[in-house]
Amino acid sequence: MGTDDKFDAKADQLKGKVKEGVGDATDDQGLQAEGQTEQSKGHLKEAAEKVKDVFKK
Repeated sequence: MGTDDKFDAKADQLKGKVKEGVGDATDDQGLQAEGQTEQSKGHLKEAAEKVKDVFKK
């Protein structure tokens, strides 16, 4: 897994967590959903990179 790819995946997860928290605090369901989606996107990127690494070996 490339360092840049790993950083991007973690950044998406962190941004999503922050958005979800702000949405929860302000009772904004749209922002909560956006945050959850962004977290999922980060997890999927991370999983895809792990699969790529397995096939590189």
